Amino acid sequence: MSERRVSLIGALLTAIGPVSMALYTPAMPELARAFGSSESVIKLTLTLYFGGFAVAQLIAGPLSDALGRRRVTIAFMTIYCIASIVALASPTVHVLMFARFAQGVGASAGIAISRALVRDLFTDERSSRIMNLIGIILALGPAFAPTLGGFMLVFFGWRSIFVVMVLFGLVVIGVTIIAMRETVVPDRRRLNLKALGKVYVMLLGHRHFVSTSMVMAGAIGALYAQATFLPFILMDRVGLTPGQFGLGMLMQSGCFFAGSLVVRGLMSRFGAYRLVPVGLLFIAAGSIGTTTLLFWPPSFLHVMVPVAIYAFGIAFVMPAMSTAGLAPFGRDAGAAASMMGFLQMGSGLVVGSLGALFGDAVIAMGILIPLMGVVACISYAAYRRTPHVGEVEPRHDVVSGPPVGQSMLPSAEQSNAG
Repeated sequence: MSERRVSLIGALLTAIGPVSMALYTPAMPELARAFGSSESVIKLTLTLYFGGFAVAQLIAGPLSDALGRRRVTIAFMTIYCIASIVALASPTVHVLMFARFAQGVGASAGIAISRALVRDLFTDERSSRIMNLIGIILALGPAFAPTLGGFMLVFFGWRSIFVVMVLFGLVVIGVTIIAMRETVVPDRRRLNLKALGKVYVMLLGHRHFVSTSMVMAGAIGALYAQATFLPFILMDRVGLTPGQFGLGMLMQSGCFFAGSLVVRGLMSRFGAYRLVPVGLLFIAAGSIGTTTLLFWPPSFLHVMVPVAIYAFGIAFVMPAMSTAGLAPFGRDAGAAASMMGFLQMGSGLVVGSLGALFGDAVIAMGILIPLMGVVACISYAAYRRTPHVGEVEPRHDVVSGPPVGQSMLPSAEQSNAG
């Protein structure tokens, strides 16, 4: 498959998780009223979605290594569609909670398999270009999803949001059947829990993998954590309507989209790796801006300008760190992509759950989101101290000898990176 086809398929697979979250968040206050539930119970439906999404990735990726990317994608997207129909017809909040968990399970295959798909075919600078293009396309879905969700809620009610999710799931299944080619040789012998456990233990003990994954967890995980805070801050405290909230979230996704376009223009000149520190500076600036929520009352711009700056920085970090983290793991690309996604979504789940204990979404966001920015920066510092196992870091000024930062070890199986 060409770079363009892999980028488009990867973006579609990756988008279904964030879009399902972004469509849903404007409806959360309305769902609390519709089911006669408290805000904490409705927040739990989002937490369960995160939980299903995070944990099921650990299964989806290895299953795709053993059974094939296409077959597993279709199976998990079928689960997603069925769960969306159950959510649509939910008579009680308890049924909705189960359906949201199942939705998360179904959507989990998207991010794990999309990254594994890229790793199956590309490992060099082309991989970073694809990850960047996936980010550009991915930004469009979550950018418009809150707006669409807000207006669907106003004109058609909360059940219409799940109708859109069913249609989206069917589109993913159709594209998988028609356009995706199989990129691995299925091997059922790899369905071995003991062996899989050893792979995950190896990954969690691999300093190169952990440091790159935690950069991603601190950066992208903040987006997932913010999803549990922003609806209640902007609608309940600032006073936005669901439609206004949806439009307001364009600041976050729009800045991520703009950052991805800027990165695409700069990569050919500087390489993806040299842009990561620039992104971390924006993440640090956004973190400092979010901290001010602890001292001054929230307004729309006070909340969303730091969020937008943080999102702009993520676009600089994602392509290189995604490529670097997965590069050493050819045979176990699905498992490595799954663990990377688990750490990202898991960090958002943990921080979102901790935020619920604060009782005040403004205080929770002012403390916890900046801490995630700190994690990203510290993890990058650790990454710079670790050899780039199996990964070439582009150096335009070196013409002889191995590229600076490249380990001479060809695979993760031959070395644990220290």
